[in-house]
Amino acid sequence: MTDIARAGTFALGSHDVKRLGYGAMQLAGPGVFGPPKDRDAAIAVLREAVASGVDHIDTSDFYGPHIVNTLIREALHPYPDDLVLVTKIGAVRGADASWNPAFSAEALTDAVHDNLRNLGVDVLDVVNLRLMFGIHGPAEGSLEAPLTVLAGLQQQGLVRHIGLSNVTPTQIAEGRRIADIVCVQNQYNLAHREDDALIDDLAAEGIAYVPFFPLGGFTPLQSDALSDVATRLDATPMQVALAWLLRRSPNILLIPGTSSVGHLRENLAVAEIELPDDAMAILDRIGEAS
Repeated sequence: MTDIARAGTFALGSHDVKRLGYGAMQLAGPGVFGPPKDRDAAIAVLREAVASGVDHIDTSDFYGPHIVNTLIREALHPYPDDLVLVTKIGAVRGADASWNPAFSAEALTDAVHDNLRNLGVDVLDVVNLRLMFGIHGPAEGSLEAPLTVLAGLQQQGLVRHIGLSNVTPTQIAEGRRIADIVCVQNQYNLAHREDDALIDDLAAEGIAYVPFFPLGGFTPLQSDALSDVATRLDATPMQVALAWLLRRSPNILLIPGTSSVGHLRENLAVAEIELPDDAMAILDRIGEAS
């Protein structure tokens, strides 16, 4: 079994977690909507992740909706003492599977209680406020009102730590004036490098950066240079893309998602891949050309 501790650890709130985690989004049905095709397989992936040493899982009650959190509870409750569950609020799903903003005080409060109930916990370890000002990425707009609501729920003891998702540096600075921010979750990968400077700034502040779509999301990464490095290292291109993220900065925590036990093991095996300096230089140039 791969020793994922080889990839190191980083602080996520009050816990030091292994840098290789698991993102549960893909356990729902197509379009992250409805139940999985194979519920037993979804349960098996979650149990395999924890058995492999994963100690932080990314989820949300709007995955399904409600489906993924109930799968996590069924598979893993009562939870290991060292398992950190990271959820997010700020959206609801329409009957047509649409993703709709949900920033009112009532909607945010309901979302926290939905996550508590469906995960079967009394307090949420980390809650990311997911902003929805932009359709395809972060866009400016004040987060003061919704974050103040979330900070109030934290003061009530329902939330331990707060993070932000799909945000700009300006919004992060605003958020840090309202609450202690322990992590930022934005789109970032080998080819999508807009947050390069932000990652370095957050590392200096001891704040975790959690890239979503680390492998390109709905448009998987493709590059001759990536494939060449993978062949040289006897790895898959996706493993190399994850290994690049691990080496990119020590504050990066990975949450690659999958609904397959085999693919999960492949993802976790990147803990043992060491990228030489010349390979890093080649991979860096992919992002510079994007």
